Amino acid sequence: MRAVITVVGKDTVGILAKVSTLCAGFGANIIDVTQTVMQDLFCMIMLCETQALSAPFAEFVDQAEKLGEENGLKIHVMHEDLFNSMHRI
Repeated sequence: MRAVITVVGKDTVGILAKVSTLCAGFGANIIDVTQTVMQDLFCMIMLCETQALSAPFAEFVDQAEKLGEENGLKIHVMHEDLFNSMHRI
């Protein structure tokens, strides 16, 4: 099972580190990351393996959203199957 994590917000130091720390704390293995800064807007997409999570997937999602709120970011975690279904033509 994999998850797609998107992060958008004002660019500040340590965003990648904070999201990576959250993933590590739940046992999610980061497979791939792409990020860019457009003027002062930080945008990141992360792909993680989540089959070995130490807590339910819903708790991981909730904590990611909470992390985003605490840091002025929008963090969205979506199961890869749902992501793929939404993006089929």
